[in-house]
Amino acid sequence: MAEKAPVFDQIKKDYLRQVEALEGAPKIAETLGINAGDKSWRIPFFDRTYTVTPHAISDEKGLDANHITWVLVCKYLLLCPEKVSGDTSLVTYKDFKDAAPYVGGFRNTASQPIAAHFEGAVEALTQQCLALGGLPFATDVSCELAFRFQALPRVPVILLFNDADEDFPAQATLLFQKDASAYLDMECLAMVGSSLAARLKGFSLDYL
Repeated sequence: MAEKAPVFDQIKKDYLRQVEALEGAPKIAETLGINAGDKSWRIPFFDRTYTVTPHAISDEKGLDANHITWVLVCKYLLLCPEKVSGDTSLVTYKDFKDAAPYVGGFRNTASQPIAAHFEGAVEALTQQCLALGGLPFATDVSCELAFRFQALPRVPVILLFNDADEDFPAQATLLFQKDASAYLDMECLAMVGSSLAARLKGFSLDYL
């Protein structure tokens, strides 16, 4: 594996310093639906729970979080809103008002990789969804498969999948609740999508 640039370590340290300086831990924990301890936080992210301390972010096995997870859980804490609308209506990523600069990247790292990897393999995708803790999702939208994942507390993600037919290639659509933008910025929501795609494809922890 290639050695990571020192800049990544500096970014991680900067985030931890910002998290350590947060005030109002009980209110933040209540708003986000997470547990706060003495200078520590426990944050579920998909199928793992990470502990954030002033010195490190690690999972249940004591393994360090990778860079994407590190950024996401820190931004989740730092962006905690004072008040949210509670609008749980579902929208696609491109429907968020600030998403335009990231839509292409989201498509290339989230929805398209899922569609391409599982074309002709709906059953395999079903098994991967279940293994990742996904729950079948009832929807009126016409699709062959629909699952709901809890990316972070307050931030679910819905996967809709249609396999290829004689007219169209396989299609994967990821939906978020409209209020997800109150908890994460658009860059972070894009990383949530790419993390889900990587997990479904079975990438190792280093890439998650």
